[in-house]
Amino acid sequence: MATQTDLVVIGAGPGGYTAAFYAADRGLSVALVDREPNPGGVCVYRGCIPSKALLHVAKVIDEAAHAASWGVAFGAPKIDVDKLRAYKDKVVAQLTSGTGQLTKARKIKYLRGTATLQGPTSLEVALLDGGTEQVTFGHAIIAVGSQPAKVPGVSLDSPRFLDSTGALNLENVPKSLLVVGGGYIGLELGSVYATLGTKVTVVEMMPGLLPGADRDLVAVLAKRIDKICEAVLLETKVVAVKEQKDGISVTFEDASGARRDQVFEKVLVSVGRKPNAMAGLDKTKVETDARGFIKVDGQRRTAEPTLYAIGDVAGEPMLAHKASHEGLVAVDAILGENVAFEPAAIPAVVFTDPELAWTGLTETEAQKLGKKVEVAKFPWAASGRALSIDRTDGMTKLIIEPGSERVLGVGIVGPGAGELIAEGTLAIEMGAVASDLMLTIHAHPTLTETVMESAEAFYGHATHVYRPKRK
Repeated sequence: MATQTDLVVIGAGPGGYTAAFYAADRGLSVALVDREPNPGGVCVYRGCIPSKALLHVAKVIDEAAHAASWGVAFGAPKIDVDKLRAYKDKVVAQLTSGTGQLTKARKIKYLRGTATLQGPTSLEVALLDGGTEQVTFGHAIIAVGSQPAKVPGVSLDSPRFLDSTGALNLENVPKSLLVVGGGYIGLELGSVYATLGTKVTVVEMMPGLLPGADRDLVAVLAKRIDKICEAVLLETKVVAVKEQKDGISVTFEDASGARRDQVFEKVLVSVGRKPNAMAGLDKTKVETDARGFIKVDGQRRTAEPTLYAIGDVAGEPMLAHKASHEGLVAVDAILGENVAFEPAAIPAVVFTDPELAWTGLTETEAQKLGKKVEVAKFPWAASGRALSIDRTDGMTKLIIEPGSERVLGVGIVGPGAGELIAEGTLAIEMGAVASDLMLTIHAHPTLTETVMESAEAFYGHATHVYRPKRK
């Protein structure tokens, strides 16, 4: 079989299907290639969405336990793993069936299979139901995504040895679980299992959790992680694993070089992700860097003029919302628009409890760059809304440029931080100054007021904290 189309998008994750839908809306004929039955990619099938469904359940369990201190006792929860898994799968099915319907409504040709480039204007799809299909195109967008990274020399072919995909399958609630990696994926999944009743240990080779995020924000989350986990082992690495009858024996090595062994029912390796390879790149001018990322320009165009790349395969940050915006830019560029992917801020969110979110320049980055900034903070202990929901373990901070008073970055830790960070991202994109946030009337009582009061604190007259500005 053969297909001729204006645009073919290889990979139907958030970046790929956003690009395909937008291109179809702009009048291009579009083909979309992916192995899954409907668009969604890793994010919807095995990542962002199922993990958030499970995190929501964990939050409900935690709040029910916490309610005893308010005079409302629910008793110990009864976990039905089969129903919990069915709920998670239902969320995924509902979302992906919706994207499938939208694909048909836009008259996009959806090809289930694996694509291999044959040159700068053609590819071959090995169809899952047998046979192949040749596709010729004017342009192509490569959006093949990423996969979990592995720890060199530490691996087992065992159902007890999990990556993020295996952990989300939720086969059972193990008595003990080792999470290798203190990044956002490991902490999110570790939080879920800890709340469900598993004794969770987190091991991280760096001195702190969530390397790269500001330490004062991480400190708030770290207290919670320490409380719900059996142990958090920092500056420690896993040097060997061995399966035995009652679980997996893990050998740890700490900063001093001392080693010890411990047995866990299951081990979850979550040490980041690496880009997937696009088959057939050798038949084009496309270039990749040492880490396997496809090199692109500001319009997401590769060294081959007809080929574009977006999402995880096109470089960090490896985030779904970054991929979606890149997809829009790539399509506009194909259509001849004067565009470039130049965001002033890309928000990042860790959906633990409390949530941790940041956007724009962090204080840590400013220090590394030697850039002088001013930092304004507002503790949630002074927030009426935080007090009313009994969650004062939060903080909002602004990173401000001296002189111009322009908002360069925003960091938030606390319940709902992922929702609150949007205001900070908009402020940075619009070039807002601290007084813009201070003079914007925020509804009371809300957690969004903490953004306003952080700006007030910068000027030394926050209503609910007394921190006079130094002259």
